[in-house]
Amino acid sequence: MKNQIPLSRIQKLTAERMLESKRTKPCFYIELKADVTELLSMRPRLKRTSGVKITTDSFYIRALALAVENYPLMVGRLDGNNITIAESVNCGFAVNAPQGLVVPVIKQAEKKTLAEIATLAEALIDKARANKLTLEEMHGQTIALSNLGVYGVDSFVGIVPPPTSAILAVGNIIPTVVSDNGRLKVKRMVSLTLAADGRVINARYAAEFLNLVKVQLQNPERLV
Repeated sequence: MKNQIPLSRIQKLTAERMLESKRTKPCFYIELKADVTELLSMRPRLKRTSGVKITTDSFYIRALALAVENYPLMVGRLDGNNITIAESVNCGFAVNAPQGLVVPVIKQAEKKTLAEIATLAEALIDKARANKLTLEEMHGQTIALSNLGVYGVDSFVGIVPPPTSAILAVGNIIPTVVSDNGRLKVKRMVSLTLAADGRVINARYAAEFLNLVKVQLQNPERLV
């Protein structure tokens, strides 16, 4: 006799949306690595000065939001024979909650400081894990972030959520020996993999966008 585990409402909805995405979005995938050594060293100082715990996800969301200002197609979507550009950067970020994977949304991330993003993200994560997120708090994402690095995953490819045209998948931060002006140094490197809908975004445009995200993360003072 087989054991059966009924799907929760969230699991059913996630399955339907992910299947819709794979069927309808012709995506391509690009990956690069960023040096986040300085970013990680800044976090304790920022916590002391701001009184807010700044997670790495907060840096990623802030970097995405600022990069979109230069590459607005990243928050575009196909609308018949047109591409509609979203009015704001609403970043959905995946949270593993007891009821399943949920995606709260940081609304208007481009208008928020790093500390504001971190504060709001912490509140949304707490609500997600307590199964208290409202529909409004999970609605309206225009770009997405998924971080499995906290689970030891080096790199992976995300599935673009149906309302968006791009998702950034972030892997584990790994100490890596690299050449720095002819000298070997240990740097903290992270894999950034972008999945994008090829109907809206071409590969060159996506590569330039992802490189700007990398530059932002490698110069974290720009994100504060």
